Amino acid sequence: MLRSNTLKYIVLFIMLVLIQVLILNRISLFGYGIPFVYIYFVLKLPLGCNRGLAAFSGFLIGFTIDLFCNTPGLNAAATTMIGFVCRPVQKLFFTVDDYNDQMPSISSLGSAYVKYMLLLVLVHHVFLISVESFSYFNPQILLLRIVISVLLTSLLLFAFEGFYLKKKNSWRKTT
Repeated sequence: MLRSNTLKYIVLFIMLVLIQVLILNRISLFGYGIPFVYIYFVLKLPLGCNRGLAAFSGFLIGFTIDLFCNTPGLNAAATTMIGFVCRPVQKLFFTVDDYNDQMPSISSLGSAYVKYMLLLVLVHHVFLISVESFSYFNPQILLLRIVISVLLTSLLLFAFEGFYLKKKNSWRKTT
């Protein structure tokens, strides 16, 4: 399944870990929101990807982030969970014709990919931030953290998609 794109996925994995660990973990909007762009790795797995492979890929990138950020399994648990649920979520938004071994993107799948991405970002953040806070004592603060983090992450993921689209179009013009 991933044979033809293995190098792309390895480069994407390394880039996302470096961006998250070296830059984004130091950003906190109003003390509430932190962008978690490393989940982009799970979002870019091919549609119809084996559920076990998606969960393992999620665990691997989450565990790597946990190692660098000294968070005891929080990111690994959250990304494993979205890796596990991505297949049923794909069935909500995509038709069988959409499934192929290419990296999914906004340019190839349109608004269905946007909905898919936003739902998985929301699920990830609700899980991660809820487990991290380990309390529902102040639900307004919890909700504020989730909303700001989802917005920040989504904006950055849309920016990544824009760079991907621009790179893809410039490559087509040169060939």
